[in-house]
Amino acid sequence: MGTSSERAPLAERVEQLLAVGGPLPIVAAGDPVLRRGTEPYDGQLAPELLARFVEALRVTMRAAPGVGLAAPQVGVPLRIAVIEDPAPVPEEVRLARGRVPLPFRVLVNPAYAPVGGARAAFFEGCLSVPGWQAVVARPAEVRLTGQDEHGRALDEVFTGWPARIVQHETDHLDGVLYLDRAESRSLSSNLAVTERWAQPTPEEAARALGFEMP
Repeated sequence: MGTSSERAPLAERVEQLLAVGGPLPIVAAGDPVLRRGTEPYDGQLAPELLARFVEALRVTMRAAPGVGLAAPQVGVPLRIAVIEDPAPVPEEVRLARGRVPLPFRVLVNPAYAPVGGARAAFFEGCLSVPGWQAVVARPAEVRLTGQDEHGRALDEVFTGWPARIVQHETDHLDGVLYLDRAESRSLSSNLAVTERWAQPTPEEAARALGFEMP
């Protein structure tokens, strides 16, 4: 565990963020905090401050709205993220993408590993890259390990869209943006995705834009 002098700057930064109230400002791509990786959480925030920070992440994620938010996305380089997906999608999308409701979860010091060799490719966006989406091929099933906000161990297998969410948010904690893993030719504005590529799978976009599906 770090010394109190090492922990203080992060705690002070979080206190300053929370003092404003309401949803926290989300950092956009180009800010170095999104690329430097994060410190493992090891008590840098006192329990009460951690609880307040987690609640602020939840409020910010829901207000955006998004299905996940990592601490560096609000300028805090700690290995903490929140996820939640009510999955309000049509049945055909649910079946194609495996998008099922994901209750609110806090991930502390998460890490993931693929389970099996299956991969799935879909359009993906990010609150730190507003206005754009791109197709990303990811493992279809992953094992997530880490802790929750109370220090209880997490060891769980995720499939479908929940697996994509935990990979996306854990990547943030390693300084990785979804664009690093994306098919560059698939990059599309949100408007183009809505008007042209709203199908349950991106095969039509792959043919029209000239990229290969996995």
